[in-house]
Amino acid sequence: MPESREFYGLLGFDEVMDLGWIVTLASPSTPAAQVSFMTSDRTAPVTPDMSVEVDDVDAAYAVMRDSGAEIVHPLRDEEWGVRRFFVRDPNGRVINVLSHR
Repeated sequence: MPESREFYGLLGFDEVMDLGWIVTLASPSTPAAQVSFMTSDRTAPVTPDMSVEVDDVDAAYAVMRDSGAEIVHPLRDEEWGVRRFFVRDPNGRVINVLSHR
């Protein structure tokens, strides 16, 4: 992950979280613009392909569930301050959908 920190640092992103298995970098001017890298997801059955932050993760979960989308990991609160779930997109990618608490 040091290479990713350096690469995205060149684009102006600063490290805002490092739990060892996941590192998040954010734009200082637009903190919601974030990039996360993980070696594996320690609290979920799969490692997501990407993350999307939404304003209301509970509403997003309800919409995805009601649409029949495959929920890969149920909605839950994580110890590092996010509420999230994983859903599979039409291309087969696993998306980590989250909101900060």
